[in-house]
Amino acid sequence: MQLFVDTADLKEIREAAAMGVISGVTTNPSLLAKNGSGDVKSVIREICELVPDGPVSMEVVGDTAEQMIKEGKAFSTWASNIYVKVPFCVEGMKAVKWFAQEGIHTNVTLVFSTNQVLLAANAGASIISSFVGRLDDIGFDGTQVIAESVDLVRQHGFASKILAASIRHPLHVTQAAAAGADISTIPFKVLKQMYDHPLTEKGMSLFKADWDKLNATLAV
Repeated sequence: MQLFVDTADLKEIREAAAMGVISGVTTNPSLLAKNGSGDVKSVIREICELVPDGPVSMEVVGDTAEQMIKEGKAFSTWASNIYVKVPFCVEGMKAVKWFAQEGIHTNVTLVFSTNQVLLAANAGASIISSFVGRLDDIGFDGTQVIAESVDLVRQHGFASKILAASIRHPLHVTQAAAAGADISTIPFKVLKQMYDHPLTEKGMSLFKADWDKLNATLAV
């Protein structure tokens, strides 16, 4: 399973890219607003340069397919690794179909059910973002939807990749991987949490202490 980082913070993306484990970046209007930069185009272009080999999602906000297509066409000229992020709805699927026919990659977002995955896959979505945490919040099993979606896409030979989104903690990442998700997009905070384990830290401290003792003995 590939790991994307879900942020528009350039500092976080630089650090995540330097870790060597990130294959792409997802953004949305809320993350861009939180980043505080008014020059969205420059920010997205810099993100694309930081992760040149992976998809970088940029979301449309139009109400109609025509508006979404106009926005997405413009976004796709910013960099070669831009994926146009399209919200799931009737107008959105019309736009996704057009993008697919034009060879423009898409990421369908705000997906919460297997039926929605089926529709997005038929429209030609490159990536389908199925939300885990938000479903868990209202008493449903978001990971189960991921598992069902993976089975559906593979059984029927769709080219779409299933992305686990709305990740709240490291366990969500583990569960998404076990369910067969192609990608998980995770907040930078969760990415850092995945590195932490008390036994790893304890082991490293022990090895360092023993190495220092060994060096002291050799020095004598």
